[in-house]
Amino acid sequence: MLARLAEIHAVDPLDQVLISGDMTDAGRPGEWAEFLDALAGHPDLAARIIMLPGNHDVNVVDRANPARLDLPFSPSKRLRQMRTLSAIAAVQGDRVRVIDGSGKPSATLNQALAPSYDRITQFAQHGGVRRAAALRGLFDDQFPMIVPPDGDGGLGIAVLNSNAETHFSFTNALGLVSEAQTRRLEAAIRHFPTAYWTIALHHHLMEYPMPVKTFAERIGTALINGSWFVRRLQRFSDRSVVMHGHRHIDWIGTCGASKIVSAPSPVMGADDAASYFYIHRMMVGPDRKLCLAEPERVEIAKS
Repeated sequence: MLARLAEIHAVDPLDQVLISGDMTDAGRPGEWAEFLDALAGHPDLAARIIMLPGNHDVNVVDRANPARLDLPFSPSKRLRQMRTLSAIAAVQGDRVRVIDGSGKPSATLNQALAPSYDRITQFAQHGGVRRAAALRGLFDDQFPMIVPPDGDGGLGIAVLNSNAETHFSFTNALGLVSEAQTRRLEAAIRHFPTAYWTIALHHHLMEYPMPVKTFAERIGTALINGSWFVRRLQRFSDRSVVMHGHRHIDWIGTCGASKIVSAPSPVMGADDAASYFYIHRMMVGPDRKLCLAEPERVEIAKS
């Protein structure tokens, strides 16, 4: 997939590459190393990648033992969060900004994490419940991360964490966008009153009206508070597009006035021979509303 993107970028340069979560299968260090090694082979793409946490990165306890319970006081969940946060910082830490109390994107992610580097390192090396407790709130406080718009009327990206706080296989796919995070998102959007936005999160806002066959497709894994979150987004719907992953379903549509793009998975794609992803182009219409052009479908052979 990265090689195909690199070919496209060499001919028609891309502005941003959004990875909407699940960079790993279970948040293991070897999986993160493989992901970062793959990006290292494509530095031009890596400089444009914006990624966000998926439930497989932070909530999956043990893929080899689906019935395993991760107790709330276990440091394992915090360890997966710190791995994810460290990987995100390695990729985009100097390009995304966190939100201060007034809603202004202030420090870069790397600057915001700098005071905690020693605690993160000690926890990663030695573990322990007390070291995990000392990092409480650090993961959640960094969201939303903002790629600020480039000038008046520019396009910004708001990167959310939509993973619910769960510790068991039957619930680890659930999503939730907290009220505190939503307030920070709204404050950041108000800070740029003429900007347009891509609002990026992992989970889908609702279950889509489409035929399904398998049991996994019928399980509700949308945001627990999806209808509430959609209502909060309505005031920005003219100048925003919501993009997400999680469901591996190719779907583009609306909920209320919000425009929504669901990304197919280029790893767990449509069939055994090939999978695909999309290149989206956005434009501002004569009514000053943000519009999506017809997407370009890019197929890649799985072999």
